[in-house]
This record gives sequence, structure tokens and C-alpha cells, in this order.
Amino acid sequence: MKKTACLLALLCGCLGIARAQVEVEVVMDQTEFLSKESVPIAVKIHNHSGQPLRFGTNGWLNYLVEARSGYIVEKNGDPPTDHKFQVEPSHVATQHSDLEPYFNIARSGQYIVTATVKLDDWNQEVSSTPVTFTVISGVKIWEQTFGVPSSSTNHEPPEVRKYVLQRAAYLKHLRLYLRLTDESESTVYRVQPIGGITSFSEPQTRLDVRNNLHLLYEESARTYRYVVFNPNGSTIKRRQYYYVDRPAKLDMNDEGEISVVNALRHPAPDDVPLVPRESTNSAAQDAP
Repeated sequence: MKKTACLLALLCGCLGIARAQVEVEVVMDQTEFLSKESVPIAVKIHNHSGQPLRFGTNGWLNYLVEARSGYIVEKNGDPPTDHKFQVEPSHVATQHSDLEPYFNIARSGQYIVTATVKLDDWNQEVSSTPVTFTVISGVKIWEQTFGVPSSSTNHEPPEVRKYVLQRAAYLKHLRLYLRLTDESESTVYRVQPIGGITSFSEPQTRLDVRNNLHLLYEESARTYRYVVFNPNGSTIKRRQYYYVDRPAKLDMNDEGEISVVNALRHPAPDDVPLVPRESTNSAAQDAP
């Protein structure tokens, strides 16, 4: 018994030395996510040991995700970490991952994530302080099924997908999300946040001849946001507009091209694609 106690004390002492020399920190810039949205996470390794730390073998970084409600979170795999690198003394290395594809965290509620780094040279492990994040549910406000355009010459029915707009409260502010699914919504291809939205905004939506989704909504009392998504859910256009003298709206010309009218274009740092400020200062109407 006495021998066992000594061994445990020695082990705890070694682990304490490792933690003092190597700090593992979990960083999440966002702590609330819609179900099936990407959950980015960064793990920072602070080297205070005075000697280089080498990493690169599979399994050097592991994540533990637990639900506060007590149910078991199923793990589907491990985020890739097979690249080799070295952390010099007094330096910090950062590993970026996405938890969503590897853990079943679709259910609404609070989750706790802990990262553990294995130090092969020392045959020891160091764990981070647990970090909490929340998966929230959104309210569906619009949906539209569509056929995915194909370059194939085969005379077959197109693949059917669905655009879904959801609104959810994020840090006490309303936020708009796009969910891209199959027709039955049983398969989710993509979920991404679009941006803040006012409580009184009624988003305008139209599909063009290529079945791209054009979306116009009010992000503040006198500011509009115009976003275009392709059938894969990627953002192909994002622009900001100011209110002029009447509500802005989406308009389609005879060729099926959609544009924003009755608003003044205002260049923003997150425009897609980014346009020089001087080319849009006097534009009162968007070009297709």
C-alpha cells in the first residue's frame, strides 16, 4: 500500500512538472453554434521547457467532448494532425481543427471540450483547461427546393437540394443562417452563418437561372446586406447597401440577371469579391 502511494505521488509529480513546462490552451473565437455548423477550435502549445518539442506522429493531439446534460457524445474520428513540426523554447504553436465532422454534437445544449497533447519525447501528456460551447436551435423562416445544374448531357432528373434560411439568437442578437440540405432535410451539406439581422427584417429571396440564391435583408435600421450563394452553399457575392428614400428590393431583368435597386452601394471590408472604394461611391443601383 505504501509502495503504491509512493508511485502515485511520483506520477502526479511528473505530470505537474510537465504542465509547468508545457501549457496547452483551447481557444474558441465563437462559443455558440447552430446545429451542424462548423465548430472551429484552436489548440495553442506554449513551450516553457527550455528545449525544443517535436510533434508529428498521429495521435499527438486528442479531443474529449462531453455534454453537460450527461448523454454520451459519439466520436466519429479524429481531426487530422499528421504534419510534423517543432516548437522552439519560449515559442507558441497553434493547431486548428473543426470538431463538427468528428463528434455528434448536433443536439442543442452545452458541451465541454478538453484537448490533450502527448509529449512523445517525455512519454507524458498535458491537458488543457476545459472550455464550454453551446449548440443552439434556429427557427426556419424560408425554404426552397431546387435542381442542381449539371454539365452532363445525360437525360436524367437533376439532383434535388433545398435552401433553408434560419434565424437564431446569438449572444442576445439575432443572426441569420443558411442551411443546405437534400430535399427531405435528412442530409445536411452545409450550414453557415450569414450575419446579424434586425427583428423587423423580412428577407427577400430569389433564384436566378443557375439556381443561385440571391438574398437581401436589413442588418440595421438603414443598412442592407446582399448575399448570393451557389448550389453548393458557397458565397459568391456579398455587398452592403444604404437606404436611400424607399425600401430596397431585388429586381430581375429580361435575361434573368438579379440586382439590387433603390439602394446606395457602400463598399465593406468583407465584400465578395472585394471592390475598390472609388469604383462604388456614386453607385445608386447595383449592376448585375
